[in-house]
Amino acid sequence: MSMLQEFKQFAIKGNVVDMAVGVIIGAAFGKIVTSLVTDVVMPPIGVLIGGVDFSKLAISMPGGAGGAVLISYGKFIQTVVDFAIVAAVIFLVVKGINSLKKKAEEAPPPAPPEQEVLLREIRDLLKK
Repeated sequence: MSMLQEFKQFAIKGNVVDMAVGVIIGAAFGKIVTSLVTDVVMPPIGVLIGGVDFSKLAISMPGGAGGAVLISYGKFIQTVVDFAIVAAVIFLVVKGINSLKKKAEEAPPPAPPEQEVLLREIRDLLKK
């Protein structure tokens, strides 16, 4: 089997395609959450703290030949809030999926076909 055929079989498998779709949706979701944090969540928090714009919070340190070096801790705070929201959503999704799996596991097994029941009865009678 050639390398190209092996790669084709690998790429066509459902798990690879599902994972690719998940990555694409995850990237889009990440952009939405980043916009939510930057444009919706942080401005009111900044107003409550006293009119602080988190995106502009930084510490200026004297630098070398290039001038001052900025440590943008405000953007870091926004990124931490962004991460917390994404982590919470992922936690809720995984928890929901696990509860669905648990319900599926708790469902009683379907009754065996009548033919199988009859075969078991015959087997039990032959044992006696």
